[in-house]
Amino acid sequence: MATVLVTGAAGNVGSKVVGELQGRGIPVRAFVRDPGRAAAVLGGDAELAQGDFAEPASVRQALDGVERLFLICANHPQQVEYGTQTIDAAASAGVRQVVILSTIGAEAGSPTMFFDQHGRIEEHLRGSGVPAVVLRSSHMMSNILGSAATIRQADRFFLPAGDARIAMIDPRDVAAAAASVLSTAVQGGRTYVLTGPEVITYVEVARQLSSALGRPIEYVAVPDEAAAAGMAQAGVPPWLAEQVVAAFGALRDGVNSSTTGAVRELTDREPRGIEDFALGGSAAVRVGLRASDKWIT
Repeated sequence: MATVLVTGAAGNVGSKVVGELQGRGIPVRAFVRDPGRAAAVLGGDAELAQGDFAEPASVRQALDGVERLFLICANHPQQVEYGTQTIDAAASAGVRQVVILSTIGAEAGSPTMFFDQHGRIEEHLRGSGVPAVVLRSSHMMSNILGSAATIRQADRFFLPAGDARIAMIDPRDVAAAAASVLSTAVQGGRTYVLTGPEVITYVEVARQLSSALGRPIEYVAVPDEAAAAGMAQAGVPPWLAEQVVAAFGALRDGVNSSTTGAVRELTDREPRGIEDFALGGSAAVRVGLRASDKWIT
């Protein structure tokens, strides 16, 4: 049976892809920087390949004997370099399929850095000669976890989302869709746009968190400048803060404002809604948010 290499395997989506594939009995190799942390996240049965995108030799070694690659390349100033080098290494290693996690709005030349980077990597993948499937994810519900500290401390979270209507998706559904593609004969050249089941605002997110936590949680819309300043104060690098604000601007402009049936097509079930996520479907929520002395479960 073909081995799948999962990059970003200890992360929010990658760890779930590993679990989904293991549940299907598919051999998985997890590409990770910190084996100790990865073992704690993935469990002791996972095959780990220690490495870093910045070390091409470690990528080539991890690809040895691999037939399929799930590529997650996190936002980084060198994201395009890392992504394209890994695709080239996969082509040289004879990998038979690459499935890449991208984002809605990806387009080479976009003024939004995140969208431009993903778009450029997509273009390179399509020209690589390796059969490829692109998964463009909507804004993930788990992004709320970046505000866990203010929710715990002040029952509020502050974002420059305005009243943007967003087809938010649970990362578990992204992982399930990815595992479906990686474990079946999905034709190369396809692009799937993954969204949640409905278009919601962060006001609705706050309402669902309030219900789950048993106390009022308030969403506070803040101007871009205030959001950037807050991230800078929290130690977020200036380039990243700038691009997060730009991405929220795109959300306000409607980039994620419609739903698709791609999750249902790939997984044969409906995607999860925000209520399911808030009520404890996400282990990360249980870690990040607490109601009195009881974790959300």
